[in-house]
Amino acid sequence: MKLGYVILYVQDVPATVDFYEKAFGLQRRFLHESNTYAEMETGATALAFAVEALAKEHGLTVRPNRAKEDAAAMEVALVTPDVQAAFERAVKAGAHAAANPKQKPWGQTVAYVRDLNGVLVELCTPITT
Repeated sequence: MKLGYVILYVQDVPATVDFYEKAFGLQRRFLHESNTYAEMETGATALAFAVEALAKEHGLTVRPNRAKEDAAAMEVALVTPDVQAAFERAVKAGAHAAANPKQKPWGQTVAYVRDLNGVLVELCTPITT
């Protein structure tokens, strides 16, 4: 088995896609004509967005992410060689700064922002072993 998709349920799929393009420099793989589902180019595992109503259509109950509430107990981690530049770009594009870039004891640089939906996004350098 392998991880194929990470899907975030959001209020507005096109706005979220636009935000991830501006804030993180990701490219859209596609946005469905219904504007209810989209995927971003993120490597082997796709980052996808689905409108919250689709969760209900699948018989699921989810707690939606909201910018003015505490973040859910999960994060999306994006790996970059320049965390400071990525952090500044994201904040300039409207992300909320959650934790400034910091060097970790294991050598990785890590920062956190929250996207327009309130999702916690980690910006980090690759882990070297």
